[in-house]
Amino acid sequence: MSNQTFEQIDFARYQRWINRAAGSEITLMVFDNHGKPVWGENTTQVLDLGLAIAAAGNVDAGMHRNELDGSKTALYQSLGFTSKGLIGWVAVIVDYFKENDAPINIDHLVETIDDLTASIADEYRHKSDLDMMTEELGARYEELHLVYAVDQHVQAHTGENMQVFQSLLQSATEHLNVDVVAFVRPTKNICQYATSLSKEIHNLDLVLVEMRGDLYRFAQASGETIVLNAADDPRRAYIFTDMPYKVVACPVHTEGKVDALVVLLNHQNKTDFSNSDRKLGEVLANQLSSLSNTFQLLESMREFNEQLAMSLIEAVEAKDPYTRGHSERVHHLSMEIGKAMNLPADELEDLHWGSLLHDVGKIGIPDAVLCKPSRLTKDEYTFIMVHPERSYEILRHIKHLDKAVLGARHHQEMYDGKGYPHGLKGERIPLHARIIAVADTYDSITSSRAYRAGRSHEVAMQEIERVVGTQLDPAIVEVFRQVVAPEPEWLQRFSIRREKAAA
Repeated sequence: MSNQTFEQIDFARYQRWINRAAGSEITLMVFDNHGKPVWGENTTQVLDLGLAIAAAGNVDAGMHRNELDGSKTALYQSLGFTSKGLIGWVAVIVDYFKENDAPINIDHLVETIDDLTASIADEYRHKSDLDMMTEELGARYEELHLVYAVDQHVQAHTGENMQVFQSLLQSATEHLNVDVVAFVRPTKNICQYATSLSKEIHNLDLVLVEMRGDLYRFAQASGETIVLNAADDPRRAYIFTDMPYKVVACPVHTEGKVDALVVLLNHQNKTDFSNSDRKLGEVLANQLSSLSNTFQLLESMREFNEQLAMSLIEAVEAKDPYTRGHSERVHHLSMEIGKAMNLPADELEDLHWGSLLHDVGKIGIPDAVLCKPSRLTKDEYTFIMVHPERSYEILRHIKHLDKAVLGARHHQEMYDGKGYPHGLKGERIPLHARIIAVADTYDSITSSRAYRAGRSHEVAMQEIERVVGTQLDPAIVEVFRQVVAPEPEWLQRFSIRREKAAA
């Protein structure tokens, strides 16, 4: 078993604990499940003791003893188990005594060792669970970041790609000398077309409807290219009925199924479509199909990104139904402030993740505290105060979030230095944390809780004004005033109450 979890534990604190309980210096040792010392004296005697304890395999509850050199006795106890197996042992060395004449103070020492062992085991399990959570979230966050980066790239070039697609259609009408070239994919509600008309088509909308309807269904059923030239073609009884146009319809195959159609259309007075036209239509269909499939794949990735983001938010907020949507709203408001401040793209991305994940540390807060409908006790509030630092502990191993995590870690700092976890003051508080603090304060006031309904926008702004310069950065609040001044649509979307103006 790795000693990484043990390395996170402050054993010096436990050493002081047992020294105070015993009234003198006590040799305290902690061994991992292999008997390797992780705290205590690094002597041959200690190394041998650890190996002897591991070899004895006394993992059941209760105190055990091991005689050393005739002058010393080791009392040791198992730290218990986690899902990965045995944690290790705690041991102390005292003067040798026989079982029948044990010193009176041994009973007190044994009780202390019991308490100390239980406390170390609890801390180990907590940190081990936190490490596992970090690994899992790390994988998910890294995965989320990859999808997000691709999505941003696609959004930046979507207009250009669609112009390329439209340009291909337009070029096809000119080079093939046809009146209309259309690409239809009814299952995705896609119908894109270009024209190079020899004469006007008055009912073009109905023609496009026919392409997406009976023509598509017929091509889908046959799986073959359809060529309609003659006015008396028997298929006109159910395809392009009463429409005097010549048609080439080339099915697009995806995974063995027809899911799209490329259609060439001419007025009846133009030359019949030839076999060469049919071949050119099929080549065009393959080209447009590849491009459309790329768009479809990118759209699927965008959908996946949205679903993954929603799953992540759900995981963060599932513990407390009364704060459902809080992370999403704080994220939106923070991004509105960041954009109003003209932050560069890289800072906006850090703000994106920092605001979205600012409360992830609440995962580790007991439900009884997080969901308590009444006033918290001092100890319960201490649990709440831990959550920004716990957010940092969870996210700090994710390299991509090394800057974003500062916003999550310090969003509860106050501008006057009286916040937590580190009591930072003024501009020593990271910029993103100061932005998130304003958004978090606003949403906390306007959102409903188990013990009260959400208050109005006006009340929230009054409260924000009250704490400007003490809790919140005046410069950030000024930007937020500008953000809300035009009555943004999210006031209604987030169901934020408004107070009617006095008549």
